[in-house]
Amino acid sequence: MKVSALLVLFTTLASATVYAGPADYVYMPTVEHEEREIDFKYGTGFPRPDGERKTVTSVGYGYGATEYWFTELYLKREVEGISSDVTLAEWENKFQLLETGKYPVELGLITEIEAPISKSGPWEVKFGPLLQTDFGKLQLNANMLLERKYASDGSSTQYPTEAKYQWQVKYRLKPEFEFGAQGFGALGEWGAWVNTKKEENNSVGPAVFGKIHLGNRQAIKYNAAWLVGYGTDVAERTFRTQIEFEY
Repeated sequence: MKVSALLVLFTTLASATVYAGPADYVYMPTVEHEEREIDFKYGTGFPRPDGERKTVTSVGYGYGATEYWFTELYLKREVEGISSDVTLAEWENKFQLLETGKYPVELGLITEIEAPISKSGPWEVKFGPLLQTDFGKLQLNANMLLERKYASDGSSTQYPTEAKYQWQVKYRLKPEFEFGAQGFGALGEWGAWVNTKKEENNSVGPAVFGKIHLGNRQAIKYNAAWLVGYGTDVAERTFRTQIEFEY
């Protein structure tokens, strides 16, 4: 049952149109109580269809407030070409919905609010379920997300709700070094993407992961991916990485 459900989900994701910010990362469904972390993320995509490069950098601080709730604040900078530069604040909350290891699939929920700081622009809200399962040393993740922007300048601009996804396959060779693949994407406007034919834009590639234990609950955790895009509305190449100091 677990295998069949995940195969259907991954088949659906693999056939979808892909859009992603260059510093996007795959959310995990589990929470570590009282864990603190300093989080650094970086991503750059080039060339984009308009010929420009987009680079995103963020720094955050997170805390496992309870056994089922992890909260994190980010400061993020997005640079596109030479004319677009915006600073944003982001508040992310993750909720673990099932006890770790008790069921065949781990289940979580992510909520995220993003607001521009340096200039006017829309707010962004994102939420959705997070799924994970294991087959021996193989770990599979699949997340389905809904994302919507809201005008913050008093205008009457209306933004559609977008359905997005993330997936990850990881082989746990050893704690310090693991390898696999990642993919990010979007299915289009919620409620309309099923009956809408779109040009395919895919971004997927190999990834590496690891966690270096330093003792006294301290560790350095990392992951990085090189994503290759093909289609009409996606960067041809994207490099993204995330480094965390946990304590």
